Amino acid sequence: MTRTALVTGGSRGIGEAISRKLKAEGYTVAATYAGNDEKAAAFTAETGIKTYKWNVADYEASAAGIAQVETEIGSIDIVVANAGITCDAPFHKMTPQQWKDVIDTNLTGVFNTIHPIWPGMRERKFGRVIVISSINGQKGQFAQANYAATKAGDLGIVKSLAQEGARAGITANAICPGYIATEMVMAVPEKVREAIIGQIPAGRLGEPDEIARCVAFLASDDAGFVNGSTISVNGAQFFV
Repeated sequence: MTRTALVTGGSRGIGEAISRKLKAEGYTVAATYAGNDEKAAAFTAETGIKTYKWNVADYEASAAGIAQVETEIGSIDIVVANAGITCDAPFHKMTPQQWKDVIDTNLTGVFNTIHPIWPGMRERKFGRVIVISSINGQKGQFAQANYAATKAGDLGIVKSLAQEGARAGITANAICPGYIATEMVMAVPEKVREAIIGQIPAGRLGEPDEIARCVAFLASDDAGFVNGSTISVNGAQFFV
């Protein structure tokens, strides 16, 4: 039986690598995106992975989109909550709107993504919930009080769902990437990027595929007893 995976923010960056890896592992994959129609269309044309457009910050849109996915390609067995945004500012300059936008997408968006899928997983006695958190949810970061709060909160969601879902055959785990060579990171000035790399004992940025391989493991039957865990993928930059 082919299992179905949903990856939010799954057509770009780390999400794209996750979608590609899960398809290569034999899953039927659906990827969501928020706004870049051109990129999503190109991604689908290249990979054959269907893309669906909705804003994870909107519960009704998420529930409707998930229902469409399950109607078109099957019940969702694996959900990867990857979609996220940043609106950085030092705390004394951060606006209520910057706070709200990040909370709505990165924290409430995880609830909005998992909540409509959870009952079906409980009924079928199987599920894999994988949340992409961040190193900055573990250690905090200057000018990212909003982002760090959401990524720390995501870890609390995972630990709670692991306990609730265990007897129903559901696992919930998190991955905390460090600095990964995505389009966003590679766009920062070279001197800034060199300063970031200087803080990483491995001496390099991570690759999106390195996160994707962790997701593939957590989604697999081999990870059935891994539950409530956080995998840090940061080149030894930070330990918990």
